[in-house]
Amino acid sequence: MGRRRDGAVTVILGIEVVWYPWPMHNLCYRCHRFPVEIIQHAVWLYFRFPLSFRDVEDLLAERGIDVSYETVRRWSLKFGLAYARRLRRSYPSADTRWHLDEIFISISGKTMYLWLAVDCEGEVLDVLA
Repeated sequence: MGRRRDGAVTVILGIEVVWYPWPMHNLCYRCHRFPVEIIQHAVWLYFRFPLSFRDVEDLLAERGIDVSYETVRRWSLKFGLAYARRLRRSYPSADTRWHLDEIFISISGKTMYLWLAVDCEGEVLDVLA
């Protein structure tokens, strides 16, 4: 199966694997029994969702991949921080522009002021009553 490193999704052993951009493949995966894609997927599952190492082991076992929870733990310790650093570097920096919206609301006949701190993309940052 040809490797695509452009963010494309590939199915390997029944798992949809996203080919991460260049940073993930620069790490050293020598002396590991499993392919890079399986290691990346296991570490991604552990850090992306609130799963235990045993839960990740069970999810991989359902796909026919026999990995112990201890192996997933070792992979997470070895690769997790490096993945996070490299992904953080590739994200665009957050925009610092925001504004304050003032809203008049009526609760039980009493007029109240409500202020919303909103960022430049329209996401509510904080609510002040």
